[in-house]
Amino acid sequence: MPARLAVTADSDAMTETIATAFFDDPLWSWAFADASMRAVHFRRWWRVFVDSCFRNEWTWVTEKCESVAIWSPPGADEHTADDEEELVRLVVELIGGDHGDEVLEVLARFEEAHPHDVPHYYLSIVGTHDDHRGHGMGEALLAENLKLVDAEHMPAYLESSNPLNLKRYMRLGFEPIGEIVVPDGRPAVTTMWRSER
Repeated sequence: MPARLAVTADSDAMTETIATAFFDDPLWSWAFADASMRAVHFRRWWRVFVDSCFRNEWTWVTEKCESVAIWSPPGADEHTADDEEELVRLVVELIGGDHGDEVLEVLARFEEAHPHDVPHYYLSIVGTHDDHRGHGMGEALLAENLKLVDAEHMPAYLESSNPLNLKRYMRLGFEPIGEIVVPDGRPAVTTMWRSER
């Protein structure tokens, strides 16, 4: 599985891959509940994550961005203060009302759950475009990334918003360490840690 560092010219393709990958995700389909507008909203929402990832120079893609893995290396922040403000603004604009407040509360729980006492690699997003799902591309991409993490003898952390992915992450050495509660009977987001190798 050839993996390469993402470049800014990949931004559109990366955003499209992530938008399709998370369209039916239990958490993100709850957050952006209007399915008729979700694709449009996702292209704006996920673009903030894509645009901010290049600062850290640790986002990996397959050749044509069929799979995308956005990481933050140890000591690096996922977003700037401006990025955070833009994400809050988008929640208010695109979701709004009481549901928007609920979404912001869940996002705050992500930050509360994130470990800050041990330096680690943080896998913020991994997704495979719908047209390429089911061929193990995402898992193979992560396996390549984790070889580099292991070469530095560093741990890694992620949040899994879809219970169907837990076994995949566990095959790669991640173990569940906690949960982030989501309202309306949605599955909890599972926080996972992979010890240094």
